[in-house]
Amino acid sequence: MTNWLDQEQQAVWRAWLSATTLLPEQLGRDLQCDSDLTNADYQILVHLSEAHDRRVRMSELAERTLSSRSRLSHQIDRMENAGLVTRELCAVDRRGSFAVLTDKGWDLLVSAAPAHVESVRRHLVDVLTPEEFAALGNACTKVSNHLKSLVVEP
Repeated sequence: MTNWLDQEQQAVWRAWLSATTLLPEQLGRDLQCDSDLTNADYQILVHLSEAHDRRVRMSELAERTLSSRSRLSHQIDRMENAGLVTRELCAVDRRGSFAVLTDKGWDLLVSAAPAHVESVRRHLVDVLTPEEFAALGNACTKVSNHLKSLVVEP
């Protein structure tokens, strides 16, 4: 027997669906307008910028960005064509490769970050009270950890 959502749960569920659709779309529009980057581009640039030597093994970058290896590979191809990243073979394991942030990619990230942070503040952080924002973080972490625990590694 199905345990249907009650009216309040249904309202929360639909509000979550709306917010998780509309927020990334708005942040993406702002990024595109301000710096000609997609959300995926920005996320990859951030992960590379935070890594030692600005390089991350492709398989690890796929995990960090919650992307399939195939999808990430296509995204890196586009970013490499734009001069934002390069690929380097792994000297230890020739099957693996690294995505490496170029100076051009770094410069674009540095120039895009202030407007992106302002967009995140305007459309999420400042819309909520500090208590609501903390509760949102706790709830999202709990759901994310639950879902990650279900993923079976190949």
